[in-house]
Amino acid sequence: MDVILLERVEKLGLMGQVVKVRPGYARNYLLPQKKALRATKSNLAFYERQKAHLEAHNLELRKEAEFVAEKMKGLSVIITRQAGETGVMYGSVSARDIADMVAEAGFKIDRRQVAIDHPIKTLGLFQVRVILHPEVSVSVTVNVARSQEEAQLQAQRGGMITAAQLAAEEAAAEAAAAAAAAAAATEDEDEG
Repeated sequence: MDVILLERVEKLGLMGQVVKVRPGYARNYLLPQKKALRATKSNLAFYERQKAHLEAHNLELRKEAEFVAEKMKGLSVIITRQAGETGVMYGSVSARDIADMVAEAGFKIDRRQVAIDHPIKTLGLFQVRVILHPEVSVSVTVNVARSQEEAQLQAQRGGMITAAQLAAEEAAAEAAAAAAAAAAATEDEDEG
């Protein structure tokens, strides 16, 4: 089925192009979402008449999206989840979870605007694209951890921390504190 694109559609084409798509994709997605029109003579004529208006509207929406993208640049959200010792979660992080956390950070987005390339099923830091406009997207860092403290450690290190690493670090910190206390006690005895 041939359709006229009314906006840029990723991996398909630019505004105004006539492209061939599968009928189901056109009927179920492009046409109901008002992203395309059937490529008939009357619709081609309609598009030519409305072209300037559509392009101006698209430019306005794009400018708004670029403004929001500039504000969102460098955004990092923390999602806490339960996970096993190896860092594998009992569930996964969905686009809705990410959209909710971005909304908490003060940006209004829809879950359909979150593009997760690979399922997030482990703890760690992940880069996720938020598509604000067909021509504007921004990368958001998603920090998935068991607790806020663990999320801060992951952010400092730039990667996942397993429970074994966390326990080893706590043991090392306790050993260092004990060694410092022993050294202080030895100095007190030497002075006395």
